[in-house]
Amino acid sequence: MKKNLGSIDRIVRLVLAGGIAGLFLANIISGTLGIILLALAGIFLLTSLVSFCPLYLPFGISTCKKD
Repeated sequence: MKKNLGSIDRIVRLVLAGGIAGLFLANIISGTLGIILLALAGIFLLTSLVSFCPLYLPFGISTCKKD
């Protein structure tokens, strides 16, 4: 797996995941929408930790700096 997420992209995903999780835990978002957003936050967290987003592959997107 070649990395395709740059530092800024990873930080944005981590902040979004944390924000969504915080809103869910504070019961600001709940129900079906809350569960869907929490799953999305989990995906953001996972992709930022491994520095790879599978949705970027078909489009040839990479936010990593060129070597």
